[in-house]
Amino acid sequence: MPELRRDPIIGRWVIIATERGKIQSDFSKSAEELPPINSSCPFCPGNENKTPSEILSFREPGTKRNEKGWWVRVIPNKYPVLGVEGNLNRRGEGMFDFMDGIGAHEVVIETAKHNAAFCDLENKSVEEIIWAWRDRMLDLKKDMRFEYVLIFKNHGMAAGASLVHPHSQIIAMPTVPVRVKQELEGGRNYFEYKERCVFCDIIREEIEANVRIVSENEDFICITPFASRFPFETCILPKTHSSAFEDLQKHEVANLALILRDING
Repeated sequence: MPELRRDPIIGRWVIIATERGKIQSDFSKSAEELPPINSSCPFCPGNENKTPSEILSFREPGTKRNEKGWWVRVIPNKYPVLGVEGNLNRRGEGMFDFMDGIGAHEVVIETAKHNAAFCDLENKSVEEIIWAWRDRMLDLKKDMRFEYVLIFKNHGMAAGASLVHPHSQIIAMPTVPVRVKQELEGGRNYFEYKERCVFCDIIREEIEANVRIVSENEDFICITPFASRFPFETCILPKTHSSAFEDLQKHEVANLALILRDING
């Protein structure tokens, strides 16, 4: 029987209808065999001249920027949703508010291997990806125009990925998304009422119930939220009371890599 579940952070009600998960799909179960290097892929080694100049790379000693020899590479998105140059130019027209599309949009090429799957990468490789995310976030935070940094990954054509080569994206925006504002406000209200962190309480509750835990290690826990918005939604929470991704310590990066590989397997 379907249920209505209330999100404890922002108070939104969500419909949970598990029977719908049994509906058959025509999603292909087979994947085309891919070569380790694709000469036509702009993200593959040897094609560095087909991308914008790199912002950051982790590479072999003695190799030069924008050449082969890297294992993680960050570049500006060739087709950005926001442009990094200019001012916000906030303005109004009647009741409507506008601002120029200022921000940063970057691509993190996660591996030199064209045919690699995220879950099949060595843990050290995923750690390097996380360090790249962290380094770019720290740098983007210095720009006073930006208020929020989003890291995301589209997996497969249906999710919006246009290139097969493993990559993730970073967007820095001049505004904070409504849902994030709601979560912050919900967390603040919870603390004012109970004098406790709602996320710490969720972790304690989920560990005790042991019903929705997907993966867990010393530093992180991954759960399916009690009020999930869609099938297969997961949430990774740090067991240490911390609010800043960029404050990750070395041992935490290793364990975050482990849990990311686990849930993507």
